Amino acid sequence: MKLGKLRRKDVPRCVEIEKVLFAVDDPWSARAFHSELESGAYYLGAYSSEDVLIGYAGLAVVGPRGDYEASIHTIGVDPGYQGQGVGTALLRALLDRADELRAPVFLEVRTDNHRAQELYRRHGFERIGLRKRYYHPSGADAYTMMRPGASEQEVG
Repeated sequence: MKLGKLRRKDVPRCVEIEKVLFAVDDPWSARAFHSELESGAYYLGAYSSEDVLIGYAGLAVVGPRGDYEASIHTIGVDPGYQGQGVGTALLRALLDRADELRAPVFLEVRTDNHRAQELYRRHGFERIGLRKRYYHPSGADAYTMMRPGASEQEVG
């Protein structure tokens, strides 16, 4: 597996994976992925040795220089590749980018997605809030989680 910049040609495969992973919660459309890529957000793809997209992840950064905040918009891994470190590799790459900017990182995760919550906890995230009926159309709740920004000593 290798990581690289998510390519426009990968969008149909992203949509295919989304429909499997998030079928009950309004999976992202091709238009949503294109919009994210056009926004300048940091998007990565995970690719098999045959150059097939097996996962993707995106990080948005906002705020003035020196006072950035980052938000993980999505992480998705083809079910056939889950449990093989793909999600962890994508998350670490997003966190490396946030650490370069010394930005705290925020995300939302379904309250019933214990596997993802544990992954985030292992990487320094703590639960800071609850968003009732965050996901649509299912109405599932989400936890907001946050990881503090890296200090200068940690980065340099």
